[in-house]
This record gives sequence, structure tokens and C-alpha cells, in this order.
Amino acid sequence: MARLGGRVAIVTGGAQGIGAHYAKGLAAEGAKVAVADILDPTPVVNSIRQQGGEAIGIVADMTKTASVEAMVAKTVGAFGKLDILVNNAAIFGKLERKPQSEIDNAEWDRVIDVNVTGPWRCVRAAVPEMKKNGYGKIINIASTTVWKGVPLLLHYVTSKGAVEAFTRSLAREVGEFNICVNAIGPGLTMSENVLAQGDSVKMNREWALRGRSFKREQVPEDLVGAVLFLASPDSDFMTGQTIMIDGGEIMH
Repeated sequence: MARLGGRVAIVTGGAQGIGAHYAKGLAAEGAKVAVADILDPTPVVNSIRQQGGEAIGIVADMTKTASVEAMVAKTVGAFGKLDILVNNAAIFGKLERKPQSEIDNAEWDRVIDVNVTGPWRCVRAAVPEMKKNGYGKIINIASTTVWKGVPLLLHYVTSKGAVEAFTRSLAREVGEFNICVNAIGPGLTMSENVLAQGDSVKMNREWALRGRSFKREQVPEDLVGAVLFLASPDSDFMTGQTIMIDGGEIMH
């Protein structure tokens, strides 16, 4: 049997980019996957089904409590339970790099709402279902920018620092229910939205390549293995951790 046979997962932000890779990877290991996104998840769901996997698509807005609660309810209604939550939905690729003095209140609030409050909304809806099973895996997506102090993205870097703190504190709260809470910290990854930035991301790409032990660009496929590990029984005695995946740029 595949590593995740019999498990049920939600991947937020799963309709494109890195999230789509997570969803497909989980399905390939036997999980039944709910692909949730504010965008149409149908193409990813169809791709999973064509490969013999089980998946449903859910249009969900991480900034709306009712939408998040409906996402969890639809997943449990379709598959009977919830074991794995990948909190992937975030604002990054389309953010304009700018000094902190040029970030207005609305943009700051939007980034924090999606990147920090969104995962909390998801956890608040998902944990009761995991408690019913006496088992759960929550996987948050942080960022190596937190450790590097990347400038001109203060709202994003702040949000991902909060995700690391959120991961540690939540792990303490839900450990007694046999729920693992961990995170991964990707380096700059050549996802669809990052590639669409063109020359505006050129300097960051050059910095990343210079600092890495592996002298190549990071791609979404580089992140899937860690998510599968954290979703699987292989990590059942691991919680509150953030794994950096960036080709050996950040070491701690």
C-alpha cells in the first residue's frame, strides 16, 4: 500500500503552482485529496483522477470563516474524515517589492489575513475533525526569507515569521490529541507566479544561487518529498519543527 493509503488531505491554494504539486504528490501516495483554492481547482482534480487518484475540488476563500468551514465540511462529507491539512494558500508571487514606507494599510492587512489568519481559520475548522480520529497532520508553509531578513517584502516576511511561531505554539496545544504540526521553509522557488515576474525577480534569483550549496534554481518538485514525509507515519513523533528546503542556503 502507498504511504498515505486511507488518509484524507486538504491542500489549500492547490489549484496552481506549488500547491498543485503538493496535491498531486499526496494523491500519488494514496491520499484522497480535496484541492481547495479561490481559483478553479478542476484542472488539478482532473489530473489526479486521470492518474488513478481520488480528488475533489472546492472553491474556498481563506479570508472568509464560513468558506473555510464549508471546505472542511465538504471534505468530510465526501471522504468521511480529515487526516492531513496543508496550509499552502498565501500571497507572494504577485507582490510588488517595495520599501516598508510604501506599503499601505490595505496591502499589509491583506497579506496578514491570507498568510497568517487564513491558516488559523483552517486549523480552527480542521482540528475538531482530527480529534475525532485521534490523529492528524498539519503542515504549514513558512519561508527562508524569515531567516535571511529579505528586504522590500516586509509584510510577506513578517507573515512567514508568524507562521513559524504559529507552528510551534499550535504543536504544544494539540500534541495530546496525536496531531503533529510542522512546517517547511522553501527557498525562492520557480513557481508559475514567480516566473511570471520576469526581470523583477532577477536579483533575488541571483542572490539565492550565490548562497546555495547546490548551484541550481529551486523548482516545486524539490518541496514535495518533505510534505509527503510530514504527512506520513514516518514523522509521527515529530512536531513543532520547520524544515528548511533551499539547496543548503540556510543551515541551522
